[in-house]
Amino acid sequence: MNASTIAITSTLSIWTTVRSVGALNVAGSFTALWAFVKVLRALRWRLKTTQLRGPPRTSFVYGVSHDLESSHDSSAMYEQWATRYGVAYMIPSVLGQTTIVLCDPKAIAHFYARETWTYAHTPIMLTFLEVSIGRGLMWSHGENHRRQRKALTPAFTNAAIRKLTSVFYDSAYKAKGAWDTAIESSKDGNAAVIEVQNWMNHISLDTVGIAGFSHDFGSLDGQRASVTEVFDTFGNDSQASGVNHAFILLASVFPAIIKIPNKRTQLFKKLSATMGEISNDLLIRSRREKDANMIEMDEEKSIIGLLLKSEGQDAELHMSEEEVVAQVCGDYDSHDLQADILQMKVLLVAGYETTSVGLTWALIELSQHPDAQTRLREELLAFGADPTYDQLKANLPYLDAVVHEVLRIHPPIPEFTRLAVADDVIPLSEPVCNASGEMTDNIYVAKGTLVTVPAATINRSLAIWGPDAKEFKPERWLAEGGISGKAKEVQGHRHLLTFVDGPRTCLGKDFAIAEFKAVLLVLVKNFVFEMRDGPDTQLEVARGILPRPRVVGEDGIGVPLKVRRYE
Repeated sequence: MNASTIAITSTLSIWTTVRSVGALNVAGSFTALWAFVKVLRALRWRLKTTQLRGPPRTSFVYGVSHDLESSHDSSAMYEQWATRYGVAYMIPSVLGQTTIVLCDPKAIAHFYARETWTYAHTPIMLTFLEVSIGRGLMWSHGENHRRQRKALTPAFTNAAIRKLTSVFYDSAYKAKGAWDTAIESSKDGNAAVIEVQNWMNHISLDTVGIAGFSHDFGSLDGQRASVTEVFDTFGNDSQASGVNHAFILLASVFPAIIKIPNKRTQLFKKLSATMGEISNDLLIRSRREKDANMIEMDEEKSIIGLLLKSEGQDAELHMSEEEVVAQVCGDYDSHDLQADILQMKVLLVAGYETTSVGLTWALIELSQHPDAQTRLREELLAFGADPTYDQLKANLPYLDAVVHEVLRIHPPIPEFTRLAVADDVIPLSEPVCNASGEMTDNIYVAKGTLVTVPAATINRSLAIWGPDAKEFKPERWLAEGGISGKAKEVQGHRHLLTFVDGPRTCLGKDFAIAEFKAVLLVLVKNFVFEMRDGPDTQLEVARGILPRPRVVGEDGIGVPLKVRRYE
């Protein structure tokens, strides 16, 4: 090797070393800057946020999050901590995070009034919603959320739901016909064991398909559509592994974990593709019929039909085609009908899952409380013919009481966590003792603070609802003074947090309650329900898209009940 070659080689080696050192220095500088910013934010948070008492960390990595996740009744844990530490307290979370928990009606009302603006979805929730159902109404916040909600509101008025009542009844009577056949085919011809949760799934799915989108999934007729298979798979995949639990908890700090391919994300992708195909056909057909002045039938009675009709210049809302497509496709800038139909997926997942869970719990509670079941049946039979939408709302008080008692005890989403995107001061109805031992009647919350409202805890809190708060007692909704003074301080539909409150109050609340009442009315008028294995049957909560009831020992989400005709 000659001298020039050695010189060139040495020069390149030195330059490579310099570049490596330079890259390391840059990387080190960025790391140091990142750490410095983190320290500043943590210092600011600690200085500006009221430090409250709370339970000690039980895990170095997970805080108390793993305890809550693995508990069979996390709402009871929140309530125990509220009894010990006051109506507002702090809990240690994943990798050093801290969450403020609100169990005070005044504080919760303040919190919900500022939703989507001061308090927004956490990064993990935003990532999950984007991956699963896209950037639709549930994902959006602030002005974007207000605009999307305003566009969808006309489809959920009393007038709109009134037209859909016949759809609710049709689905319920389809299930009745199938159950009659099952009973006739049984050994004694008087009763049959029916797995009711799957039937409630089919009722909910077909109802939201027809009422929402003029699309019949046909699950009550035994058809196996892709959407049905996806939802059934979610329900039957209820045994989450310890690794999955760990991933979910760590994703609260590293949201990108949610995007790692797994069985669950594949199911959501399949759901998205299926809904894209359905919505393509639906929108093309709807616009073709609209152009031919033929949209006066099915589409006007469906949610999507009302939105399409609002494209007209004479419509009250004066929605443009672009805005309607935005509400259907979740994309304000695209007219591409091949896009994911985000709002359809929101309505499908929300309308299907929550209603089917609620109906299943209603049949369980009535099976466990035969006196309440008998009283409800007597009211329904005395009324006579199937009531109209307005009669469902106003003329059947015990049905209303049963439905709202189920919604109180079994809210489909047990807790809500949000991130403060601005500094705030939360007032309390009663003072709490802070970490320094001083009493305070308000909480200073710095930007970046996690805040949790345990809805299930509030709905059945002894301190709020009284000593019978844990009991299934529909009479509380009818008796004078049945709702305690403290419960009346809870701002939300009928003093419940089941449908949350504020700007994110469930848009489909009245739709869900009307469907709930119509289906329960048909089934209870015609059948008597008992627990298959007797009144001491043990239940547990299984993990579907939302927590679901399951009889202990059953696979998937099995809830087998003994069903016989009412003679």
